[in-house]
Amino acid sequence: MDPLSASDLHRINAAQGWLMLGAPGEAHLELREITAGSETRPEVLDLQWQAFAAQTNWTAAFAIAEVLIRQHPGAPGGWINRSYAARRMPGGGLARAFELLRPAADCFPDEPAIPFNLACYCAQENRLDDAWTWYRAARKVGNPAALRSQALADDDLRPLWPMISQLQ
Repeated sequence: MDPLSASDLHRINAAQGWLMLGAPGEAHLELREITAGSETRPEVLDLQWQAFAAQTNWTAAFAIAEVLIRQHPGAPGGWINRSYAARRMPGGGLARAFELLRPAADCFPDEPAIPFNLACYCAQENRLDDAWTWYRAARKVGNPAALRSQALADDDLRPLWPMISQLQ
């Protein structure tokens, strides 16, 4: 992949700044000025996804994640973002989010965010045995202490909190 131009780097930095300021519309304006050929780079697509997510435009966020998966199939972030958007978009939901993310667990066995999110989806569907299995899978490949802290702060995993709190 060719290096980004100085102009594109400036647009990316500006878009990141607008997102940090809570102005996703301005971030979109910056990203529209990215030169042809650079608009499908993973860092640009990720910023577009973040801007749509900040606007709770889950249908558009889903579409951007689909492009990220097609253009960069080796990037787990596209899979995670797609299922996150699918959960929230019209016609989506927890089962759809799980269905879309499940194959990524096999493709990216060392990415703890995938089984962690699968655990969240299962817990919210009251599939607690499955949720526990996915949470333990995340701990095997991730930092157990960090995942424990993250899990105990995530309302999606509230049904598992008694078990998680007993872990070291």
